Amino acid sequence: MPEVPPPAPTGDELLKVLSALGNPHRMRIVAALLESRNYVSALAREIGMSRPLLHMHLQRLEAAGLVVGTLELAEDGKAMKYFDVTPFFYELTPDVVARAAATLSEAEKSQPEKTEAEKTEAEKEEAK
Repeated sequence: MPEVPPPAPTGDELLKVLSALGNPHRMRIVAALLESRNYVSALAREIGMSRPLLHMHLQRLEAAGLVVGTLELAEDGKAMKYFDVTPFFYELTPDVVARAAATLSEAEKSQPEKTEAEKTEAEKEEAK
């Protein structure tokens, strides 16, 4: 049976995915999780990032549907949160962008774009 192509993303979905992947740390997280699933502490050591900052990035990736976290019990009874990459495929063409733009919610249409400095500052605040 032929594979059914995924439905075209809405404008809000596409923005969420592009925003999540528009950060080098999050791209590195996806790359690391592609190699193997991992729990937060080990992933933080592997990437060289603090756990609070890693959690913030994982939340953005999870909200965009790019990774999924599951709680599991270790042999010693300690709860550990493991993350896996969710299989995803997005075709990005001018036609896809135009169709997605037509479905943007009013909140996304009226939201002013943040500068890189504002984004960095907002991420620092979120990490506190």
